[in-house]
Amino acid sequence: MPVDLRTRKLAQLAVRYSVAVKPEEKVIISGGSEAIPFLVELYKEIILQKAHPIVRIGLPNVADFFYKYATKEQIELFPTHFMNTVKEADKYIRVSADLNTRELANSDPKKITARQKIVHPISDYIVNEKDKIQRCTIAYPVHALAQEAEMSLTEYENFVYNACLQDWKKLGKQMNKILKKFKKNSKVHLVGEGVDLKFLVHGEKAVADKGEENMPGGEIFMAPVRESLNGWIKFDYPAIRAGKEVTDIELKFKDGKVIESKASKNREFLRETLNADENASYVGEFGIGCNPKITKFTKELLFDEKISGTIHLALGMAYKENGGGNDSSVHWDIVKDMKNSKIIVDGKIIQENGKWKI
Repeated sequence: MPVDLRTRKLAQLAVRYSVAVKPEEKVIISGGSEAIPFLVELYKEIILQKAHPIVRIGLPNVADFFYKYATKEQIELFPTHFMNTVKEADKYIRVSADLNTRELANSDPKKITARQKIVHPISDYIVNEKDKIQRCTIAYPVHALAQEAEMSLTEYENFVYNACLQDWKKLGKQMNKILKKFKKNSKVHLVGEGVDLKFLVHGEKAVADKGEENMPGGEIFMAPVRESLNGWIKFDYPAIRAGKEVTDIELKFKDGKVIESKASKNREFLRETLNADENASYVGEFGIGCNPKITKFTKELLFDEKISGTIHLALGMAYKENGGGNDSSVHWDIVKDMKNSKIIVDGKIIQENGKWKI
């Protein structure tokens, strides 16, 4: 079957630019069976860079079976073998491509939360030990994601490749201008339709993702000062986690902690997530979407958190590179449209109705 040349270009971009693979490095490439054509191209590109690919392919249609039938001992067993593999690797490329995005929709949320706590040290190592391993999550167009986005597969392919295959140096320069507006303990005020929320951020450790942490990149993200959030926010877009869609999320904060939560769908799952551990009800990330090629909500966070004119908050873990300050087994990004709102930093409006004023 002929390979879409854009797939090959995306593999080259991931290997040469996003994680910058060097000779002799060990590179994990991980994805489901739907992503095999792309995993093959990644494999070939890693070989051409004289590095060593380590392939990890997930089986389809087993996750729901696991949560239905696994014993307590099976759920609580830590995958030491995979942790050892990760610690031996230099780079990690995870491909986002689901066969069924709602496979866990009817699974027990308590079991899902329990398992996530067990395997958390692995994801924590991958995302927070940047001096030991460099990672990138990358998109690949498949039928399930196209259906979620309400597009044909051809339309979705065009959407994905358009968002990824662009001039990252040019976009990076634009993002750096925004990054400069944040400084140590900058005061942020989100105000407008569905939001009135104030907080401080560790602005000196804000990061512009220029396609190096995620592909597509196109967001600026930072950690709020843990106890500084006060106010409320209602999210326009549904948030999806472990196959469960939670809609009309509304959160009220006092001294950093969620003290009230509402949702019109899967409210119990929202509460279960907020209570996953003592820090899950605090915010670990404030992000701003900056990718001009992403203008549509698709129910795939890798794209949605980069929509121009949006912000997102992540419940739970704060990345170490952002200054940390909140350790949690949860890191759940929830996106809000800012087309009728303002982002005010240190008393100055830097974005109004989704448009930059810089």
